[in-house]
Amino acid sequence: MGRSLLPPARACRGGRAAPQGAGRGDPRPDFQMANEARPCPCDIGDRFEYGGLGQEVQVEHIKAYVCKPSVSTEKAVIVIQDIFGWQLPNTRYVVDMLAANGYTAICPDFFVGKEPWNPSDDWSTFGEWLKTRDARKIDKEADVVLNYLKQQCSTKKIGVVGFCWGGIVVHHLMMKYPELKAGVSVYGIIRDSDDRYKLLNPTFFIFGEKDNVIPLDQVTLLEQQLKQHCKVDYRVKIYPGQTHGFVHRKREDINPEDKPYIEEARKNMISWLNKYI
Repeated sequence: MGRSLLPPARACRGGRAAPQGAGRGDPRPDFQMANEARPCPCDIGDRFEYGGLGQEVQVEHIKAYVCKPSVSTEKAVIVIQDIFGWQLPNTRYVVDMLAANGYTAICPDFFVGKEPWNPSDDWSTFGEWLKTRDARKIDKEADVVLNYLKQQCSTKKIGVVGFCWGGIVVHHLMMKYPELKAGVSVYGIIRDSDDRYKLLNPTFFIFGEKDNVIPLDQVTLLEQQLKQHCKVDYRVKIYPGQTHGFVHRKREDINPEDKPYIEEARKNMISWLNKYI
């Protein structure tokens, strides 16, 4: 791919240093997003100890985290948060990873100031919480971010990557915004979809084989419908033995069997973007 897949472990803005091994996704050991013996939807994984190499900016009514590559580029990727919000270190790690691979990368607050889900929140209230954060009602924010990238960052080619809640957003955007040259939807829930197969540009769908949130029969149906209706390039890939959140929330050092699939999914994501942007 020409560039390092991972951001270098160097000093972060604000005086904090990226921890040794940050490029390998080191987690903060005292923070567990979920008890694996009592898994909850979307709530599996670890919070990385990662300060970030970029900076926070204000883009009209939205706050965002931005990281730029070491050389000037006309390529950008919008990274869309999961339910834990735009400030999750894991997501900022992915932003920096993309910057290290030659993209201006931005993670906007698509919740627009509303509180992200907290691991300590009562899961019985999750449905009500989610109603006020509709993944398909973000067009106003998407327009603002696209305008910022085009006018302030001189971007001409833009892609989008999203995780979980953000994966649903990616699916939505790739059916509505032709200027998005490529999309990567990472374990975006699909069971509540109807006609969501007429993608405008190439889209890559990443799923885990052991994802309790997204059963494999739904993934199979998605692939069948895309084959029948989609006129652009697409790919649906299931990673063996992986649970929800594996690409950006799993610790690589807990189970050696997981590490190759975590790394493979990240490389596949970068390769897809490189191919079409």
